[in-house]
Amino acid sequence: MKEVFKKIIVERQEWLKKIKLIKREITIENEANYAFTGLRRAGKSYYLYQIIQEKLNKGNYERLLLINFEDERLLEVTHQDLQHVMDAYFELFELEPIIFLDEIQNIPHWQKFVRRLADEGRRIYVTGSNAEMLSHEIATTLGGRFINKEILPLSFREYLSFKNIQVSSKSKYTSERYKIIKEYEEYLHFGGFPELLQMKDKREFLSSVYQKLFYGDLIARYKVANVVTLKLMVKKLAESVNNETSVNRIKNLIKSTGVSIGSNTLFDYLNYLESSYLIASISNFHSKFTEKETNKKYYFLDTGILGLFLTDQPTKLLENQIYIELRRRGENPYFLKRKTEVDFYIPEKGELIQVSYNINNPETADREIKGLRAAMKEFNITTSWIITYDETREIEVQEGIINVVPAWQWILEK
Repeated sequence: MKEVFKKIIVERQEWLKKIKLIKREITIENEANYAFTGLRRAGKSYYLYQIIQEKLNKGNYERLLLINFEDERLLEVTHQDLQHVMDAYFELFELEPIIFLDEIQNIPHWQKFVRRLADEGRRIYVTGSNAEMLSHEIATTLGGRFINKEILPLSFREYLSFKNIQVSSKSKYTSERYKIIKEYEEYLHFGGFPELLQMKDKREFLSSVYQKLFYGDLIARYKVANVVTLKLMVKKLAESVNNETSVNRIKNLIKSTGVSIGSNTLFDYLNYLESSYLIASISNFHSKFTEKETNKKYYFLDTGILGLFLTDQPTKLLENQIYIELRRRGENPYFLKRKTEVDFYIPEKGELIQVSYNINNPETADREIKGLRAAMKEFNITTSWIITYDETREIEVQEGIINVVPAWQWILEK
């Protein structure tokens, strides 16, 4: 096994010398170890390659120790083989390596090896895609020696950069905005997987990613026996995006198709879906504790995957997109639902956001404005937002100002 590791180490060094990367937006501490987590194919490995090129910009690629544990040559590796990684490197080079372990969660009990490397003072970066790599698990198993950083698919700004489209604060005033709006339409419907930009048949690519996630990260990893029920559950969650959904409602939706599921199994399945980064949930700020756990709104972590289950429902895609953007910014949003509704409330910033594809219909406009005004009054907030697909205006109300902005503009200006 040591010889295999040697071969892989040298191969990766030679490969990283040659590849050209488009810089993603990333900020990390130079003197910290990191665990990068997130949805499969969202770009975690790409982040690693970017960090490698930035850290080894003087060309000393012999310091690089990069192993991808999804390499088919490593299928039989166990945690007992992991020390051979370091032995192989030191037999090749008399240098202190910077260590990058990609998809390390494929090796059971990997945590002790990684923690020992950190305890020895080595600089190490790992990536993973499942429950063992969630932030609370990293804090528990790696003893606070790693910073967890979630990697989401490309932001819209990154997406434009990958297409060699540069934006500035003036773009919304120039003819460039038409090109940006056209790209946003595609971004909204197909999401931000980096590899997607190279694909002609984007839906086929998205379907293949979802199948791998569903059967590899869910069915196989969690040993799910009732495949049909879980598949149906994902579909119902997609159709319920932007609606408050209780556990009982999900159960009844599934039951209406002739399939039964117990509450405990349902909770397990929801946990699996969140642990695999397929979905995320937010709670009603006004709910009691027990209701916060049982009545939630569910979103997908990529609109392209969500779009596989929807037909011509741009409002759902748009609200889901705004959730992803809030999560990317590190926000922890709630929704508000009492007499009126607000899609997103961020208590730490006093920020209120409604999402509506358009507010041309007076009834739609009245509903969105009414919800914001009630919340602005309750929380003493003087500025709020309605995010639409392409409308821009300012609405003065007794409580303050409601800014109506297109989603692409709101995303790029933040």
